[in-house]
Amino acid sequence: MRELLTAAQMRAIEQAAIESGEATGLELMERAGEGVVEAIFEQWPELEPDAPAVSGVGGSAPAPAASASPSRLGHPRDISGQKKRKAVVLCGPGNNGGDGFVVARLLHERGWDVKVFLYGDPEKLPPDARVNFERWAERGETECYALEGSLRGEKRLRLPAGFDLIVDAIFGTGLTRGFSGVFSGLAEAAYRAAVTDNGRVPIVSIDLPSGLCSDSGKILGRAIQADLTVPFHRAKTGSYLSEGAACCGVISVKDIGLEPDGAGSVDPAPRVGLIDQPADRIAKRVSAHKYSYGHALILSGPSGHTGAARLAARAGLRIGAGLVTLGVPAEAQQEVASQITAIMMRQIGEARVLEEVLKDERLNAICLGPGMGLERARELVPVAVRAEHTPYVVLDADALTAYAGDPSELFGMLHANCVLTPHAGEFARLFPDIAEKLNAPAAKGPAYSKVDATREAANRAGCVVLFKGADTVIAAPDGQCSVNSAAYERKASWLATAGSGDVLAGFITGLLARGFAPMQAAETAAWLHVECALEFGPGLIAEDLPEMLPHVFRKLEA
Repeated sequence: MRELLTAAQMRAIEQAAIESGEATGLELMERAGEGVVEAIFEQWPELEPDAPAVSGVGGSAPAPAASASPSRLGHPRDISGQKKRKAVVLCGPGNNGGDGFVVARLLHERGWDVKVFLYGDPEKLPPDARVNFERWAERGETECYALEGSLRGEKRLRLPAGFDLIVDAIFGTGLTRGFSGVFSGLAEAAYRAAVTDNGRVPIVSIDLPSGLCSDSGKILGRAIQADLTVPFHRAKTGSYLSEGAACCGVISVKDIGLEPDGAGSVDPAPRVGLIDQPADRIAKRVSAHKYSYGHALILSGPSGHTGAARLAARAGLRIGAGLVTLGVPAEAQQEVASQITAIMMRQIGEARVLEEVLKDERLNAICLGPGMGLERARELVPVAVRAEHTPYVVLDADALTAYAGDPSELFGMLHANCVLTPHAGEFARLFPDIAEKLNAPAAKGPAYSKVDATREAANRAGCVVLFKGADTVIAAPDGQCSVNSAAYERKASWLATAGSGDVLAGFITGLLARGFAPMQAAETAAWLHVECALEFGPGLIAEDLPEMLPHVFRKLEA
């Protein structure tokens, strides 16, 4: 699990380091600038001094160096014949601008021709940023624009031609107001300047693209579209939520010498983790038998609607549940029996039958929802969540929508052994007021985020909530929260296919049957879900996901 930070948490960590004497603000700013320059040359090694020029669009570009990270950009445009690389650095009125002055100075020292623009009054810069403004002034000029000014007419930003890099040091994580007015013009100017006849000029954002909310990933009016984003110490939560991945390009986190755990946060809730590996207990014990790994029950819908439950059951068995039984109404038995082999089947129609079945304490995990139908869900969900020996319960799809008219009825039945797995539509039906806050346009930062929404939902429901999406967020009632991202190097857009959510519900149910705690089961299942999609690749359909698990498990054990 990698830690993600909000803007307030990062400020608290930096301030604690300064107050303890661990580092001065100037030292942190210098290290930040060094990290940005290092990241630039790691991403595009051909920009290093004395590196050979590379052709861009329309040219015969050589393959990227092995050390370079993948980028939607590729290589900068051809600048052969020029004696110097050229950069434009856009600095804002705060410490992010101070980082930009350091980057300008360091590039200049490497022989670059650097043009710097400041949006703000140099006299009003924070002390450390002011020092670095003056250090840069010893080497080059800065063109200043007043914040209250306009970019229309003669004040319109005109970036010089023939440059090779744009550095966005306008706001980063420090933005609290809308990136509009004069700043909206900056984003537009940067975009216009980056697109040339000979290719695309890379844009590098310091800490976070200006205009992107660091906590929510929402765009505050307008945002810089970066090709490389360089956060310090830890990536910011907004980089992995909402529109964050679309704005950040490639992320390269740089260490600036802060303590690994940092300082106590101003936010009392636990910090958010980015899931980057599965739980340790994926492998099975040599001495175990099938009942050591639990017995999962997946309830099916009526005839013609059993496919979703069969997908979930297959997923639960593949992920390691010792036994999986499909609970099927009488009219669907023949249909299901013709489709299964290792999965068992039992006739479960009415609520009283389910009550009898759940007296078997070897049944320790149950999944309701995929393809059930709303009426059947309303009848059977109360039986499952109120079972005498309290098995783990996963509620998905129809089991959630069935309570859209009165979510409080559902919440009154739930307990800590439940997991809810809504997509955005189901989330809005169960938590309409929370969804309204989440979907409201962001006027200023920090904006209400998917993390905030999922935490609030988990607290209200009294159980773990997995809010699905490319930015899946998982939260527990005590505030524990994690993000499972299907973006950047884990981009898996082909997961948007019918039935993939049913497979995820089956993964969670199978892990619960094996003895995973609800939060751990949801996190592990979400991570494996994306890994299976990446293992298969484009053309994926839901049936393929469970069949990729053996390949993923072998890689984990290698």
